[in-house]
Amino acid sequence: MPEILSPCGSIESFYAAIEAGCDAVYLAGKMFGARGFANNFTDEELVYVINYAHLYGVKVYVTCNILIFEREVTKFLNYVDFLHKNNVDALIMQDLGMIDLVHKIYPNLEIHGSTQMHIHNLDGAMVAKSMGIKRVVLARETPLEVIKEIKEKTGLEIEIFVHGALCVSYSGMCLFARSIGPRSGNRGTCTGCCRLPYKLENNKQEMINSGNYPLSMKDLMTINYLDKLIDLGVNSFKIEGRMKSPSYVYTTTKLYRETRDNYLKTKKIMVNQEDLYNLQNIFSRPTTKGYILNEDNKEVINPDFSNHQGVLIGKVTKSKNNYIEVTLTDDVSIHDGLRIINKDFEYGLTLNEFTINNKQVYTGLKNQVITFKVNKNIPLNSKVYRTLSYKIETEIKNKINQKLRKIPVTFKFVALKDKNITLSVTDYQNTITIEGNIPLISLNKETTKLEIQEKLAKVGDTIYQIDNIIIEKDNNLFIPISEINHLRRDILNKLNELRILNFKKDYLKKEYIINVPDFNEENSYSYLGNIKSDKYKYFYSETDSRKILKLPKVIDNYNKYDPKKEYLVGELGALNSLSNIITDYSFNVTNSYTVAFLHSRGVKRVTLSLELNDKDIEDLVNSYLNRYHKRPNLELIIKSRWELMVTKFNFHNYYNNPKYLIDRFHNKYLIKVKNNLTYIYDYKVTSLDNPRKYFKLGINCLREEEDEV
Repeated sequence: MPEILSPCGSIESFYAAIEAGCDAVYLAGKMFGARGFANNFTDEELVYVINYAHLYGVKVYVTCNILIFEREVTKFLNYVDFLHKNNVDALIMQDLGMIDLVHKIYPNLEIHGSTQMHIHNLDGAMVAKSMGIKRVVLARETPLEVIKEIKEKTGLEIEIFVHGALCVSYSGMCLFARSIGPRSGNRGTCTGCCRLPYKLENNKQEMINSGNYPLSMKDLMTINYLDKLIDLGVNSFKIEGRMKSPSYVYTTTKLYRETRDNYLKTKKIMVNQEDLYNLQNIFSRPTTKGYILNEDNKEVINPDFSNHQGVLIGKVTKSKNNYIEVTLTDDVSIHDGLRIINKDFEYGLTLNEFTINNKQVYTGLKNQVITFKVNKNIPLNSKVYRTLSYKIETEIKNKINQKLRKIPVTFKFVALKDKNITLSVTDYQNTITIEGNIPLISLNKETTKLEIQEKLAKVGDTIYQIDNIIIEKDNNLFIPISEINHLRRDILNKLNELRILNFKKDYLKKEYIINVPDFNEENSYSYLGNIKSDKYKYFYSETDSRKILKLPKVIDNYNKYDPKKEYLVGELGALNSLSNIITDYSFNVTNSYTVAFLHSRGVKRVTLSLELNDKDIEDLVNSYLNRYHKRPNLELIIKSRWELMVTKFNFHNYYNNPKYLIDRFHNKYLIKVKNNLTYIYDYKVTSLDNPRKYFKLGINCLREEEDEV
């Protein structure tokens, strides 16, 4: 049965996920998580939520899925050690070097490969398995047939996103935010560049937009297709949303939990329409079943707007003197959030008061006309959307606070003459028995079975509810009520301890050992493109078979490539199928451990991440030399037009052959479509000053790249 895996960006969202019936949660501490702008959890809170979740039988996965710089490794390892000692169920990780390091040092600690690893083919999954990864979170672009192949041929646990926001770029392959400032998606501080407005321009310098948000994706929703995913044997259904509200977490978790459970019982997909309606009010963009279910390429993008749309509740039928009348197509209540839209016009407000027939009311019903004050001139026939339902939010908050999720238990109470009282409890997975005092024989004051039952039933605000109470008792026995209460409290505390203990991991710490080759010092150059020059030692070319071929970042399989030839490779699966390779910058190498891992797997030369500065490079090289006493073979890109993203969405098919993406500052980002994939390049060429200094820092090869590769 696939688990329902819920997002938790705050303690409130954590409680929401538990109450809605999740099987597992994923969350982050204050460091090293890919959602740096969520509230996240302190160390003390992490210990608390791990234990609290384990009481309910819920697993906790902590995201450590950013790239780690050399200066952070010690702090990172201390954090991992802390999580392991406190029985975290798994870490979700991206950084190749840190995965290798953590697996070697903590072999009993479960690691899940983050979607940031860009695993989208069988070869990549095989490499992940060889690294000690137990579960892979596949790229959201991975179709069913590939998921099936990976599941059948690797034995790995498979986790897929089933609901929530989509990145337009393959995850882990996006440098858009980093190119325009210090924030980086690979470092957990994505700026959401893809949700901003852009213009599109063709070869004739004509604007060809069909909407202001050409990069904005629809939200993934697979609820009507869960049968296909369940039957495929997927292990975990992941809901995106660590930046979303507790009510969103509660509603999506409940929706997917109930739909899954119903299908397992009836083999029919039955979706709770009330939950769907609530979800539209809480957060809604137009939805898509996504690439995973082979959605038509044209159906994944949402160019008209990028944020929460809400639910259409009416239109403006009169506008005068800062008052408007709205004819309702749905109910509305006081304190609802509204957005009024008409072409390029948009206006938002909170509905603090309104009238019907000049009478102030708190609720308006479908087909009624409400009147309220605004501070803008609102065009007639503007559409009115509800972006927040005060009623729905309040109802869900109350459900979360009631903490109605309970664990059913059965008590068995035995009181016999001249024998100690025994009380047993079972939650149908664990059984505990404790002893009390010998009951007193009394002809005048017998404790009845009903009295015993009433006291045992008082489980109060614990996580348990009584399923059954079995009582065996001799006649004429007096048992103090305090004794019954003591036994009940004691045995439930012991059951709490046992339920938490069931998740305890065997803490084991070992030595990090790795064998790496030693490379000679070089002062060489490389060139990516098709222009020949005597200045360069070799070229990466897509056309000249005598030179090194650059392979794409997205590859279905490696069957067509000669495993003995030399290649510049851009994704993890190459390590499984090819032996004579140079890894490109898209391997996101930011620390010496990743360099060592790649060299240990036979990589001839490692290209460093574009996100490193000079100090980062110096730290990386010095740490490598000091730790391994061998020289790495490193390449650094010193001049290039950064490839900011690669997306499965074909711009030419949808937007009629655009050449440039133009931002609000009039910068022109180059668009190229190759093999049905869209590549977006930076508007500027980035060059490093005084490049020869990098030879002194320990770099063997400096690369320049053609302006449009």
